[in-house]
Amino acid sequence: MSNLVAILMLQADSTAPSAVDTGVGIVGAIVWLVFIVVMIAAMWKVFEKAGEPGWAAIVPIYNAMVILKIAGKPMWWILLFLIPIVNIVIAVIMNLELAKHFGKGAGFGLGLLLLSPIFFPILAWGDAKYQA
Repeated sequence: MSNLVAILMLQADSTAPSAVDTGVGIVGAIVWLVFIVVMIAAMWKVFEKAGEPGWAAIVPIYNAMVILKIAGKPMWWILLFLIPIVNIVIAVIMNLELAKHFGKGAGFGLGLLLLSPIFFPILAWGDAKYQA
């Protein structure tokens, strides 16, 4: 009988999260929070450079509409983001146009799309000027 109790206790202990698991979760949450704060700050600065309100960076959907406006695209394109596969094409075009309106090339536009945490801060705090 004592062997059965020992086995059940081992199984109960193995399902509980370890200190390492908890630490990894906390570190992951902190990294994610830093990522979110940096992206909001970068978008805020990009919006202000383009003459738009910075607070728009924290409003879902509206921030995409502001980016479309900065990129010189019509507002109805926001509906195209709801269509699978089409939304990818629209995201590519939008980021290419966004880069173009800040005097950057197609490579930078693809960087905005694929490596946003790197390229949005460069666009925000770099020397790029908005060209309407």
